[in-house]
Amino acid sequence: MAETPSSNISEINITEEMRTSFLDYAMSVIVSRALPDVRDGLKPVQRRVLYSMNDLGISADKPHKKSARIVGDVIGKYHPHGDSAVYETMVRLAQDFNLRYPLVDGHGNFGSIDGDGAAAMRYTEARMSKIAMEMIRDINKDTIDFQDNYDGQEKEPVVLPSRFPNLLVNGTTGIAVGMATNMAPHQLGEVIDGIIALSHNPDISVEELMQYIPGPDFPTGGLILGRSGIRKAYMTGKGSITVRSKVEIEEIGNSKHAIIVKEIPYMVNKARLIEKIAELAREKRIEGITALRDESDRFGIRIVMELRKDVNPHVILNNLYKHTSLQTNFSINNLALVDGQPKVLNLKGLLYYYLDHQKEVIRRRTSYELRKAEARAHILEGLRIALDHIDAIINLIRSSRTTEIAKEGLMTEFKLTEKQAQAILDMRLQRLTGLEREKIEEEYVALTKLIADLKAILADEERILEIIRGELLDIKEKFNDERRTEITAAVEEIDDEDLIPEENVVITLTKNGYIKRQPSSTYRAQRRGGRGIQGMGMNEDDFVEHIITTSTHNTLLFFTNKGKVYKLKGYRIPEFSRTAKGLPVINLLEIEKDEWINAIIPVEGLDDTSYLFFTTRQGLAKRSLLSSYANIRSSGLIAIHLRENDELISVKLTDGTKDIAIGTKKGMLIRFNETEVRSMGRTATGVKGITLDEDDEVVDMEILEEDQDVLVVTKKGYGKRTSAEEYRVVHRGGKGVRTCNVQEKNGELVAMKSVNGDEDIMIVTDSGVIIRMDVAGISRTGRNTLGVKLIRLDEDHFVSAVAKVEKEENEVDNDEMHEQTLDKFETNSSVDEE
Repeated sequence: MAETPSSNISEINITEEMRTSFLDYAMSVIVSRALPDVRDGLKPVQRRVLYSMNDLGISADKPHKKSARIVGDVIGKYHPHGDSAVYETMVRLAQDFNLRYPLVDGHGNFGSIDGDGAAAMRYTEARMSKIAMEMIRDINKDTIDFQDNYDGQEKEPVVLPSRFPNLLVNGTTGIAVGMATNMAPHQLGEVIDGIIALSHNPDISVEELMQYIPGPDFPTGGLILGRSGIRKAYMTGKGSITVRSKVEIEEIGNSKHAIIVKEIPYMVNKARLIEKIAELAREKRIEGITALRDESDRFGIRIVMELRKDVNPHVILNNLYKHTSLQTNFSINNLALVDGQPKVLNLKGLLYYYLDHQKEVIRRRTSYELRKAEARAHILEGLRIALDHIDAIINLIRSSRTTEIAKEGLMTEFKLTEKQAQAILDMRLQRLTGLEREKIEEEYVALTKLIADLKAILADEERILEIIRGELLDIKEKFNDERRTEITAAVEEIDDEDLIPEENVVITLTKNGYIKRQPSSTYRAQRRGGRGIQGMGMNEDDFVEHIITTSTHNTLLFFTNKGKVYKLKGYRIPEFSRTAKGLPVINLLEIEKDEWINAIIPVEGLDDTSYLFFTTRQGLAKRSLLSSYANIRSSGLIAIHLRENDELISVKLTDGTKDIAIGTKKGMLIRFNETEVRSMGRTATGVKGITLDEDDEVVDMEILEEDQDVLVVTKKGYGKRTSAEEYRVVHRGGKGVRTCNVQEKNGELVAMKSVNGDEDIMIVTDSGVIIRMDVAGISRTGRNTLGVKLIRLDEDHFVSAVAKVEKEENEVDNDEMHEQTLDKFETNSSVDEE
């Protein structure tokens, strides 16, 4: 193998070489590939496609030509890269769902909004669109500069004249090295109006420009929520706007509704959107969708979602906005090349540079036309001289031996220039007629006026601006259309509660996570021992776990077994009929699959004078300021840090001075003042509240006052009241005393409530039966007793939840009264276990 001469080897620093090479590559991508020019809004490959089509004569008024022919011409002359890159560029320029005003008129399969690719370029045909003709208009009038192509054999434009503001009108996306551009499309007429306003007032502010250009206008329509994101993007060049689908809710009979999607956000793949909706419905992350169809056609988009009649369509729709691309954020980054340098521009900057480009185009076009007019006038001056001395000129030409001698004679004798002399020699004899002489004179007079006018234009910038305004208005008249994207008010976090009626309601939540709201008057008060009324229709494996009474204006804090907290306004929970199952709570709160709600606290405000007191299944207790839970995210907030295998059982709202009672399923109860538990941070674990036996666990926790009673209810429907005086205040951490004689007959303790005797209680069974009764109808007895039967239970059914509610003044339903024998208590001896 021959050795390489040492003169051909040079030592370089690899670090420096890598830096230099990468910078060269990066600048090539930035300037020659990924970013648009601020003047015509085109990337190099897009500009080359349009110029090549113009070069081939494939204009809007000519027949379509095969795409492969166009792509081949672009590759061969201007863009020596892969044919797929060029064809994909041309396809995008033809897609009306990608460009607000397509620049290519495609014939054949050019892809779809479902993400389908275009047919091979040998099957499709294309030509320039009518509006694209405005991009290259006057290109042959020296309006722009040309440069050598990649091999120096051809010339290509540095920029197109772009007689309409393509960059703002069609927008663009591009990823370069270390930077990216993402510009939104706009409505043509609005942008033109903004440019005209800027031409009249160079000091116009962005806010004033927004009166003409209110915001982006996407080819797929949709809704833009709020103007703050638009304002930020227009002021700084960067911002984010929320784009939402245009949706209608239709009633389809039998009390059922359907959600109809008619427009989707820009750059959203419709097929993938439908797949996502189907996936959410299949996994029951969004429940209530019974049918999903795509009825879209060439006239527009139509996605139909039929809903179950017991669901709230607005709640379903809000969850679809949250979990699918029915609502997206469009991030605006107005990055473009200005004099070959990438710059982020605000709205005024984009309009300024386009207007500046148009001034240059008009100046160069005017100068070009002036040169042509002066050249023609110069020839006409020579012809006029010839006509005035026609006999002498004819004699001179006849006497000359050669053309050159005749030309020299004309130039010497009549003081003509070479071009004038040549024009006289080329003149036909028919120009000697009287009519032709008049035409020459008229043309010369008209040219004289034209030259004066063109010079006046070049000398007066206001004249140039007038021409720009006139031509832009002509384009607006020809191509303007209606705005497609509607700009609406933003969805505010704070609702106008004045529009929501304030009323007392009952919130029920089942073990399987179905929640609903009903007016508290739905349930009539009954005598104890009644069979109750059917409160909720449920599956066999579901039953009501939580019942609370609150106001529609209160905030509800939802605490889960994992120690997290979520919040929701009372009126945000949909209202259903008494027998309806309700709505899955996962449609309202972003709780995880293995997470369920163990406590619901209604609060009027999150102040710094109230406390939340927590109790876990393993007997731990914690106290924290309510204000620590003011900033709860939609994804929830950690309310208490739990130990392994422990879970949150109960949470109560206190003022910091209350006595706390903790009850266990084996019938034990401890009472201590909450000051025994110091105030802790939000994520603290807590301290021991009660010592449990090995097979025992906490079932409930209550705030207990001196003049109150302790009401306990067991699994088999027994219950009783015991005076709070029978439970002395001790230090936290003890085993407590017996509050109920738990036996096979009455079952383990299900709930423990502190009552005053002037309220009602609701008892809920595993089958969904709810009974409401007056607490005063339950007699007091000692701590260590069985209690009295409160509700008749069918075999194999049990009490699942108990809740205190405000007393109802409704008349008692006598048909639901029981025999007096139920007033007899079954008691056993009372034994304290201190």
